[in-house]
Amino acid sequence: MSASVSIIVALKWATEQLTSDSPRLDAELLLAHVLQQSRTWLITWSEKLLTKQQQQTFEGLIAQRRQGRPVAHLLGSAGFWSLELSVNEHTLIPRPETEILVETALAHIPPEANWVIADLGTGSGAIALALSSERPLCTVHAVERSTAALKIARQNASALGLNVQFHPGSWFEPLADMLFDLIVSNPPYIPEQDLHLNQGDVRFEPGTALSSGADGLDDIRHIIHTARQYLKPGGWLMLEHGYDQGEAVVQLLRAEGYQRVDTIPDLSGQPRVGLGRYR
Repeated sequence: MSASVSIIVALKWATEQLTSDSPRLDAELLLAHVLQQSRTWLITWSEKLLTKQQQQTFEGLIAQRRQGRPVAHLLGSAGFWSLELSVNEHTLIPRPETEILVETALAHIPPEANWVIADLGTGSGAIALALSSERPLCTVHAVERSTAALKIARQNASALGLNVQFHPGSWFEPLADMLFDLIVSNPPYIPEQDLHLNQGDVRFEPGTALSSGADGLDDIRHIIHTARQYLKPGGWLMLEHGYDQGEAVVQLLRAEGYQRVDTIPDLSGQPRVGLGRYR
């Protein structure tokens, strides 16, 4: 860009530079971040000139986005549910489809319930924190094996003033002798040879949080089998899964003795959340 460009010119330039699925949105989010303003402010003050430092910073962010760096990583945060969460390369970027899991859980938890809930593989803490924010009387435990991710999750809980108990470890390992009314998880479920792992934003996210075995179901199998030991009588297990894994997850739940097994679709109508009640 030439020197002393306006906001509207900078956004036009950036939109032309980017080849992502949403170039204009990406440009607006990044420029709003640089200016520490809202996207609405950018429109209102579209003729305002950028300073040299602002322009250089913006150009640097656009260059990184052109290389494929996720916008959430460049911003250092992502919106999920009603929360703004810090994220980095050690955590998955919370996605809209995971809100289906939160909605499903909340539909089963009475508003005044004091359930004990576990979130397995919490990452940035998105699911656990969303549930805690909506059901403050519940006790929420969140498990994460990545020390770096767990640090981010704890920071998010502190920033939001939410009381979630975090446990380092893999799946159920740190939850010995505990019983839960509800266990939720967004585990890795992409097949390890899936070509999508080499495309888009997921290239910059932790692989161990994305893929799980040849068919993507290794961790889901483990959770469905082991959760039976950690659920109270009548307790629920709810899992996010891939769009083409709904029938497989239903069969796994039924084979392990879960009742009232069902799948919940995402906004595109694809199966996204599998659930069942044990005993």
